Amino acid sequence: MDAISSLSELLAEQKPSSFVEIPGILGQTFGQATIAATLPMSKLFSIYEVDLEVQRAIIPRNLSKLIDYVNLYLEDRQPIYFPGIIFSARGAGHYDEDQQALRLQPIEKLYVVDGQHRLAAFQRIMETLQSQMARAKDRREYDKMEEITEKLRRLYAFPISTMTYLDINARQERQLFSDINKLPRKLGGNLAVLRDQRRFYHVAASELAAKAPAMQKLTVDMFSERGKSPEYLFSYHLLIEILIALFEGRMKSAARNNGYQYEDKELQELVSLAGTYFNGLLNYLPEPAKGEIVWSENIQIALAMFMHEEATKPGKFNRYALEHVLKILPHVNWNSIYAGEEKDRLPRRTRIMKAYNHIKNFYQDQNAFLISDADSYNSKEDVS
Repeated sequence: MDAISSLSELLAEQKPSSFVEIPGILGQTFGQATIAATLPMSKLFSIYEVDLEVQRAIIPRNLSKLIDYVNLYLEDRQPIYFPGIIFSARGAGHYDEDQQALRLQPIEKLYVVDGQHRLAAFQRIMETLQSQMARAKDRREYDKMEEITEKLRRLYAFPISTMTYLDINARQERQLFSDINKLPRKLGGNLAVLRDQRRFYHVAASELAAKAPAMQKLTVDMFSERGKSPEYLFSYHLLIEILIALFEGRMKSAARNNGYQYEDKELQELVSLAGTYFNGLLNYLPEPAKGEIVWSENIQIALAMFMHEEATKPGKFNRYALEHVLKILPHVNWNSIYAGEEKDRLPRRTRIMKAYNHIKNFYQDQNAFLISDADSYNSKEDVS
């Protein structure tokens, strides 16, 4: 077999030229000239730049999750999807109307407005594969070289949708970046379907919202990635946070079991237990309403973390231990958790932990007096 002499051969499929060409039709977006195009990663690697005055620093946890996702495509050959990446040309390049393409000189770059972590994930994987290729070549491991070469070819050829603003400045880029990352995002039907390819707790949240009778009363906005419409009590993101708190006793950022590979039996067991939990909340808490403090997101996450601690005391997560501790809920004074304006002024994590400690201390002090096998109060009708 022919030995591979250089990694650059993988990028040399086109004839060299004095410029980089980005084909696309000139249009207008928010009153600014833009070009929409689909480009292979091999081209994007050479033309993008990150301005740290516009972009935030890379968050290692987010980068790691994206690398895992890309590896679904490289290792498991699953199709993956990424939203389009937004760039700013800052006046660089020349748009050729006849060829319908933006032409950049080799020294000119496109600056990332949105998509820094996605690009960094591809870049990191490319560098890792290149290092593996160099080692395999030194050791003359030809079979391994072929395997790595195939992965690199697929990585370089991976298509990414892009939108490039031709002539906005850094201040406008910062505003655009802020708007994109703070405003709620409505999901199209294609993305809703793609949720089945998402991480464990994301799929569990979708299953739970669709199948658990209790969730019909709690109402979850499954059509927004961030935020929720006024008519919903829970956001999709909050439901995921509650599930992680309930089954891991952790904040979402520290989740350990939120991977892409899992058994369906494990998923269905979690959905069943979560249904029991939310049914218990409906039995023992006031009617769900936006004005009820116990249904606020901070207390819901704190409550789930506390329930995890009690339900796992027997060792493994125990349904009967969970059902037992739920009986304390009617006796908790939820309005005494925060003093004054604490519920609005304290940092989010502090509010969650303050609520968690309040519930935990109340339970430790009062459960022996308030919970018995034959409760003196009647719970609401079971909605399951």
